[in-house]
Amino acid sequence: MPTSWWIGFNALVLFLLALDLGVFNRKAHAVSVREALGWSAVWVSLAIGFGLWIGQTMGRQAMLEFYAGYLVEQALSVDNLFVFILIFGYFRVPQALQHRVLFWGILGALLMRGAMIGAGAVLLARFHWIIYLFGAFLTYTGFKMAFGGDSKIEPEQNPVIRLLRRFLPLTTKAHGDKFFVRETLEPGGPLRRVATPLFVVLALVETTDVVFAVDSIPAVFGVTRNPFLVYTSNVFAILGLRSLYFVLTNIIGTFHLLKYGLAVVLAFVGAKMLLGEIRPIGIGVSLGVVGGVLVGSVLLSLVIPPRKNGDSGD
Repeated sequence: MPTSWWIGFNALVLFLLALDLGVFNRKAHAVSVREALGWSAVWVSLAIGFGLWIGQTMGRQAMLEFYAGYLVEQALSVDNLFVFILIFGYFRVPQALQHRVLFWGILGALLMRGAMIGAGAVLLARFHWIIYLFGAFLTYTGFKMAFGGDSKIEPEQNPVIRLLRRFLPLTTKAHGDKFFVRETLEPGGPLRRVATPLFVVLALVETTDVVFAVDSIPAVFGVTRNPFLVYTSNVFAILGLRSLYFVLTNIIGTFHLLKYGLAVVLAFVGAKMLLGEIRPIGIGVSLGVVGGVLVGSVLLSLVIPPRKNGDSGD
């Protein structure tokens, strides 16, 4: 890809983020469902428009690969958002402040994922056999997601949080939307720059995203090997995470079978990578399978009621 494409795309992303935080969301506020749905429509429309531009400049195959990568990343991000909901609930973060945490968390995620995608592209170019390692890992992750049960949030066990508390002065007092403040840690002590509980939440959100990226980035490489398409599809999916998060907070529990749909998607992409040399699967088929599985799991969630605690399943 021309260097100008990379520079231009990142400039566009920075402009959109500046417009988002500096103009439309300058003040911390609780995001309504209507507002979240509106912003979700904006980010999805931008992704669709960018995909059409890809089709005009790189061809239909590249466009389908972009849409498939975007759909896979967006779908896998749903599981990530459920964890964010648990984190905010654990730390009792007011909804008006969640938007700010997610904004800076997503900005950090863009930087870290860019580095991970670059590393993954280099490894795949030099060591082709890694594609089979990715495939086996995704297949295993899919089965684990389907049958491994729900994981619990234990912030005290997070190594990053332990490092923060060991090397960074922390205050237990809430200071609104501030990540750092100056205060005394003991009566009569000197003023020091200390991190607030909101910064601890931000660090936990960032590290959680990295953990999920270990699954999602190889999955996108399973539908396209083009680093530019992997990166741009990831970025557009991440840009829409905040609005999608506030939609999910109001419908959490409705799509109880979506987890199994995500598991099938991971297993399918893993199998596609493992069988790529023997029986290649076209991008059109991949896009249809991923989209069909996700839509099917959502529709089944609406038709089949969730099992209540204590049901035997007989």
